[in-house]
Amino acid sequence: MSATTEPNVGTFTLAGPLTSAPGAPAEVPEHREWPLPNGFAWVFPGEGSDGLRRPVIMADGFNLGRSRLDVLYHGLEGGAFPFVSELRRRGRDVILLGFEERSASILDNARAAEAAITRAIAERTGYAPLAVGGFSMGGIVTRYALARMEMQRIDHQTGLYFSYDSPHCGASIPVGVQAFSHFIPVANDFARQMDSPAARQMLWRHYDKETGKTGTAPERLQFLDALDRVGSWPRIPRTIGVANGRGDGTGLPEVVPGEVALRIDGIYPGTAFYAQAQGDDVTAAYLNRRFPQAEKTVTTDGFPELDGAPGGTLHTYRILADAMTGLGGTVDLRYGEVCFVPSVSAVAVRDIARQDDLYANIAGLDPEQSGLDDFLCSSTTTAHTAVTEELCAWLLDRLPD
Repeated sequence: MSATTEPNVGTFTLAGPLTSAPGAPAEVPEHREWPLPNGFAWVFPGEGSDGLRRPVIMADGFNLGRSRLDVLYHGLEGGAFPFVSELRRRGRDVILLGFEERSASILDNARAAEAAITRAIAERTGYAPLAVGGFSMGGIVTRYALARMEMQRIDHQTGLYFSYDSPHCGASIPVGVQAFSHFIPVANDFARQMDSPAARQMLWRHYDKETGKTGTAPERLQFLDALDRVGSWPRIPRTIGVANGRGDGTGLPEVVPGEVALRIDGIYPGTAFYAQAQGDDVTAAYLNRRFPQAEKTVTTDGFPELDGAPGGTLHTYRILADAMTGLGGTVDLRYGEVCFVPSVSAVAVRDIARQDDLYANIAGLDPEQSGLDDFLCSSTTTAHTAVTEELCAWLLDRLPD
């Protein structure tokens, strides 16, 4: 360790199961690759077919850097349910859509989605409608792309739009964690991820490294305006979505608002992160470093209890704790997971700003409150974008004929 700076613990990024590299290299069957504006796609024809007959386009989610479609394939295929194989067995052509920079603006990456849709139509044999959607941010990219194509009077020939734990009403990364990425005294990947255009557009509240304040990023407001200008949702296809979180208002009972989630010593000594609590001037984190010496208390005003809310979870504090211990620090980790995409956001039924809405019993709400035509919440709390038989089987049963 240098005597002039704390170690760079920001070599990691926050990622869910579909964008986290597996321990062993992922084996991917033979496929074709399409170069696209701002992206690329891997094409896996359905069983017994050499070309495209019933295309299903599935877009990658949020992380830093170029899409790793081998990692996405492994996440979709190597877990609890072999989603790609089941799609292909049913005669569906799987098109995995990747981006040259996953953290780029959603508006820019929508160009890749539009190009993939156009090429799938051009190469398709017959007239079967497309199914188009994505995982996490990929569901937002494709939502915008389809809506923009409709506004431009482009026939996308899509019968179904689907989203998989996509943050339609915003996602949440603890403000203290966001602030810590910029507290690391050297340039790092974690800070680049937190300050990227996609993060600023996607996060419900964003920590601004320049002002040290937390609020709605200007980029998010601009994106929401752009979404409104294209009608907010595609109107031609049926729209459906699934949530990795529960829909009965049950969140993470082990997460106690206001209590310590993670405390660090050895490096960044005394740094502590707290579970988000309601109220004003609430301490979200105390940050401390020795080299160069600095300390900072991060507070929030008017937040609901986001960390323990019903929703798809992310190993946020586990990832941070592992980075610390890997560089010689000691940690007191009380819990590793927090809510990343609240259930009400994933099924577009309520805003996440109010406590009552965030913890709403979705099953008891009028389905017409959702921007989606139909949706399903997981019966148990699962990791953000985790591929489960329950959610995938429901999606498969709703693919267009």
